[in-house]
Amino acid sequence: MKRTIVVILLVGSFIFVSYKACNNYSGKKTVRVTEQELLDKIKGGWIGKAYGVSFGGPTEFRYQSEIIEGPLSLDKEGLKWLPWQDDMYVNMAFLKTLVEKGFSATIEDFAKDFAYGGFLLWHANGQGRQNILSGIEPGQSGHPYYNPHADDIDFQIECDFIGLVSPGLPKSSKEVCDMVGHIMNYGDGVYGGYFVTAMYAAAFIEDDPYKIVKYGLSMLPKGSGYAQIIRDVLNWYEKYPDDWKKVWKKIEDKYNRDLCPWGVKSKFNIQARLNGSYIALGILYGNGDLKKTVEIATRCGQDSDCNPGNAGGVVGTMLGYSRLPKDIKEAMKPYMKEVFCFTPFSIDSASKVCLRLAVQNILRNNGNKRGDTLEFAIQSFVNKDEEVEVSFPTLEPIDKFSIYDDRIKWVGDWSKVDYKGDEVMRRSDNPGDYMEVNFEGSAVYVQGDLRYDQGILEAYIDGKLMQERDMYLPKKWELANQSTAVWITGLPFGNHKLVVKVTGRKNPKSEGITISLGKVVTYRGEVAKLPKR
Repeated sequence: MKRTIVVILLVGSFIFVSYKACNNYSGKKTVRVTEQELLDKIKGGWIGKAYGVSFGGPTEFRYQSEIIEGPLSLDKEGLKWLPWQDDMYVNMAFLKTLVEKGFSATIEDFAKDFAYGGFLLWHANGQGRQNILSGIEPGQSGHPYYNPHADDIDFQIECDFIGLVSPGLPKSSKEVCDMVGHIMNYGDGVYGGYFVTAMYAAAFIEDDPYKIVKYGLSMLPKGSGYAQIIRDVLNWYEKYPDDWKKVWKKIEDKYNRDLCPWGVKSKFNIQARLNGSYIALGILYGNGDLKKTVEIATRCGQDSDCNPGNAGGVVGTMLGYSRLPKDIKEAMKPYMKEVFCFTPFSIDSASKVCLRLAVQNILRNNGNKRGDTLEFAIQSFVNKDEEVEVSFPTLEPIDKFSIYDDRIKWVGDWSKVDYKGDEVMRRSDNPGDYMEVNFEGSAVYVQGDLRYDQGILEAYIDGKLMQERDMYLPKKWELANQSTAVWITGLPFGNHKLVVKVTGRKNPKSEGITISLGKVVTYRGEVAKLPKR
């Protein structure tokens, strides 16, 4: 039963006047806050984000399907890498768009700064850029028809700026997520942004980490896979409130299956939802302690810099700069004015522009400002979407071929190229050379390398030309060997022959006609239908 009440509640440094008792803020609550108090929260969020990314950086993807044991500490040398952390610089690139265009910014505005920025991108981000540069419109650039990484973590790690300008405004943050997230992701890949930005929005008005995660869940479409995993995490947390490792094991057993070409037949998982569950674990079991939050999110493994970055940002916002641990503030102090690569912002300057945008966001959502005090109604933390985007409704991996696999035929003069890590590819610049592989399935992926000296390839299925792809990329983006050469879906299930040819043709800007090919991954099932435009 709901009862009308009037309550004055102090949370952190915010004053709330509540007019209706409700568990999910679906009723109205009014917030009064000064600009200085808002800035304190925003600055705490950016520092928490940067601290988490730096703390987890040395372990990123080094621990897959295993908990990180043993001592962990902040590597202060790693802080020097902050300007080159994609978690940070892509956030700042999108923030630049929002600063310049305001809340009337279009998806094309965001896509321009993203696709043409001087920074490096990988996985869903890299594919989104590749798609946009090849003429695919923003919004379809993240769709699984064009992007095999649609469910990857990318948008999730770079959506923090949206939450930090949306205090108590989850509806507003969702609107921006729907635009920006579809540049590189779809489905659960976009919903990771809903979840994280809603937790940021809640962290401005709530001091209970459990409730913050619940508010994040309430902004997810109920029928989504992302909502399912977070519901499970919350239920398991209630059952095992003192044992995060037991919950981690349950997540591992039930959910660690990744369709990303790098996750097939591997322990590697870059899914938004699995890594999002680690964000939730850090926040829940960290219990408001920033250090503990970041450490637990790191120990969960997989993308163990991105996850503590998001978790640290949310808890840093909840605490505000004034309540951050002194040693964290001291460690971050030399880097507060460090500008992130290919963007105009540092933590200090980003905090100030986020304050300005947060005030604008409050006022455009019927808030009021008197002097430096703002008063506004908290938006409902309820997602009413009836349709759920599912990137890969029935897709399942079948097989994975390395370049050494005898089932792949390399015809012509293909040289082997070793890259850093475990990436190995074959390369040819002889027109007419081709790679051939027979496979069973209804979809196939081939790894490619985008470079300044690459040409145009042709991909044939059973003798029919299916794709032509320009593999040129300007020299400023020098590391793009986790890119796509072939992504063909919707084939009738059965046996097929894939042939990928060196055509000898090239983009006029390219310095060569070389084609580089790597692993081949095959699938059965379907991806989401491409909406008609």
